[in-house]
Amino acid sequence: MVDRQALAQAFLLRIGWAETRSQHLAGDASDRSYARLFLGDRRAVLMDSPPGGVDDIRAFVAMDRHLRGLGLSAPAILAEDLETGFLLLEDLGDGLYARLLTTAPEMEHETYAAAVDVLAHLQAAPAPAGLPDLTAGDWARAAGLVLQHYVPAASGAQPDPVPFLAALEAALTAHADGARAPIPRDFHAENLLWLPGRQGLARVGLLDFQLGQMGQRGYDLVSLLQDARRDVAPETETAMIARFVAVTDVEPERFAAEYAVLGAQRALRILGIFARLCVVGGKPQYLRLIPRVWTQLWRNLNHPALADLRQECLEVLPEPTTDCLKRMESQCPTSPSR
Repeated sequence: MVDRQALAQAFLLRIGWAETRSQHLAGDASDRSYARLFLGDRRAVLMDSPPGGVDDIRAFVAMDRHLRGLGLSAPAILAEDLETGFLLLEDLGDGLYARLLTTAPEMEHETYAAAVDVLAHLQAAPAPAGLPDLTAGDWARAAGLVLQHYVPAASGAQPDPVPFLAALEAALTAHADGARAPIPRDFHAENLLWLPGRQGLARVGLLDFQLGQMGQRGYDLVSLLQDARRDVAPETETAMIARFVAVTDVEPERFAAEYAVLGAQRALRILGIFARLCVVGGKPQYLRLIPRVWTQLWRNLNHPALADLRQECLEVLPEPTTDCLKRMESQCPTSPSR
């Protein structure tokens, strides 16, 4: 097994950061890990992204440079070793939206408005070369994780995926398969920082964008406003949708259908991911987020554009009741596999 700690120390020695004090920073659902480093009065963040996993450090670097070229506050890359999977990054601080809004909920409108403006700015600019561009079928199959992991863990059933995926692909094709724009993905309160010392769009710090691709304009707005980890005030969601529609000049009624379809696709995929993180990855803490995502899913499914998919979900998806979640937790291995 590769000794990541030894490789990290070798990287830090090469770049003059070996004699540092470190502080572990909370990770996420990926293979990456982070540590804050202190060297005298200097601070930086060490990203450890093991090669060969889902997360591509080269994609992170490319998107980081694109975002910074647009005047946005992605962290500056201070040093890199792409072969072993390490980056030394600018430390943007601790002002995560999720943390800030816990103590200052009155700032939700201001911070989310700035985030919407960042999305509009990013989508109006030419896209970087080489971003993947998935089809409606690809997006539907990505949501199929709900059938592969959530349904079996919740009920033991193995539903036929064909009619379910056909209904979702049809909705995506009809309502969310138009002109593409660059989307960073995972654009939500755990990956955004409030930087009040900066001006304009630069007040929004951006993290976790290595999965960026070409996609529908509403996808990141859904990620922001239908957050799996925190409840966004309904009036904020309504105001931010209106702001996005105004600044991007999309047709409101058509965008409402796109927003609902993308919201349903994302919620279905997340239900599958959270179930997998528990049952395969040994991370039961994600189960507590499932009821919120379930509520978001059904709110989206109430849109007329999703009538066929709604019927499929009624037939195959078990509700995450207390007993259901306990059943899923009982399948969680004691030793995480990732």
